[in-house]
Amino acid sequence: MALSTHTTTTGFLLPSIHSAPPFFTQQPHPTSLSIATEQWIQIILKYSRHRRLFTIRVEDSETTGHDWDEVLRNERINRKVLPSYLSYILAQMVSQKLAAYEPPKQDRSVLIYWRLPEEWAEVLHEWVSSTGHLNTIMTFYEITDPPIESPLSGLPIPLLRQAITILSKTNRAQMIAIADGEGVRFFPSTGKA
Repeated sequence: MALSTHTTTTGFLLPSIHSAPPFFTQQPHPTSLSIATEQWIQIILKYSRHRRLFTIRVEDSETTGHDWDEVLRNERINRKVLPSYLSYILAQMVSQKLAAYEPPKQDRSVLIYWRLPEEWAEVLHEWVSSTGHLNTIMTFYEITDPPIESPLSGLPIPLLRQAITILSKTNRAQMIAIADGEGVRFFPSTGKA
């Protein structure tokens, strides 16, 4: 059987390796395992960016009817990633700082960094600047669910917190307790409030 690329129903182009039955199996040889795992990591990162997905769970390989079906399965060759292999892939992503276990203290679900927290911090500050929200207090809700869709729409709160923490270290943001929970004030890039 010749390997070929495949476009999913959501318009994502899967690489030809996704058509190889061994790709879905955790390889016993360390070099083969390393190569295949790195390819899985790249597919997961690119697909999550394509679909704006922020989490993947080991359970996603066990069930159908979720956002990851078309990546974790290949019905054309009757293959799927086993939970043990997906768990290994996710652990590798965490060790490479391309994901973080969310919630913490478990190893079955990760927050995917298709943009690193440092990149999200820059996106956040650019958005705040371009929408005229410098020197104002904003709630997390206003940031992640603005009236007009933005690059931050749907951003998980743990990732938003990381971005704010990064901006705080360069004096571009400050967390503030407000009546509805938490808010943040943003400052110009000069660092002067």
